[in-house]
Amino acid sequence: MAIINFVRDYERIAKFQLGRYVGMKGPGLVWIIPGIQQGRKIDLRERVRDVPPLRNITRDNAGVDVDFVYYLRVEDPEKAVLEVQDFESASRQLAMTTLRAVIGDLTLDDVLSRRDEINTAMQVKLDEVTNRWGVKVMAVEIREIEPPPAIQEAMTRQMSAERTRRAQITESEGLRDAQINVAEGDKQSQILRADGDRESAILRAQGLRESQILEAQGFAQAMEAINAVAATASANTLGLQYLETLRSIGESPSTKWIVPMELANVAKSMGDRLGSLSAGEDDGAS
Repeated sequence: MAIINFVRDYERIAKFQLGRYVGMKGPGLVWIIPGIQQGRKIDLRERVRDVPPLRNITRDNAGVDVDFVYYLRVEDPEKAVLEVQDFESASRQLAMTTLRAVIGDLTLDDVLSRRDEINTAMQVKLDEVTNRWGVKVMAVEIREIEPPPAIQEAMTRQMSAERTRRAQITESEGLRDAQINVAEGDKQSQILRADGDRESAILRAQGLRESQILEAQGFAQAMEAINAVAATASANTLGLQYLETLRSIGESPSTKWIVPMELANVAKSMGDRLGSLSAGEDDGAS
């Protein structure tokens, strides 16, 4: 009696008859005749496999524990059945040995800082081998890298020292920037004060000049007015004004008199004027 196998879309059955491979069957119903035919079911979906932490030695002889996962998928089910006995176990062992080879070519610092490069290198190396089995390694992802406790402590101290150094640099740069800002502020303040003093001095000088001009103009106008009035005054009026001024000087308490040289001319002019007036009066009387 034949055995009915229900093969899903993501599965295939490798069918053997009397030990000879006769083809890959599915999906759908697949008949297997017991005693004559055998079948091996293959899952074509992508699967993930976890590799527990492994101790690896770096190029600088530092031991690190690495935990990673890898993803694989059967792309040629015929090869996966005929070319390898158990492709899952084989790929697992291959992944562990490949990891040791990749880590052994790197220093500890590179292992800690270049995870993406390690993942890519492992994927390429694994895929070169699993391709013969009809299996493709889709990705490799390192989950954790744990150095020995002594190295972790040294790394912690190094990180602390690095943070302290960066903090000191940041603080010194901030202090420098603050001092630069203060100096720039002082310079701008001095420039503004100098500009203000210069403008103030210019305004004062302009004010003084205008004041002097106005004063000179006022004095000139006053002199013009005096000259205009003096031009219309008679000689007698000027002479009398001159004598009045001398009388005022004589009444002052000063003990010294300064007699102008023009006094004789003024007296002569006054005498001539008085003489002419007397002659006029005599002519009128006769």
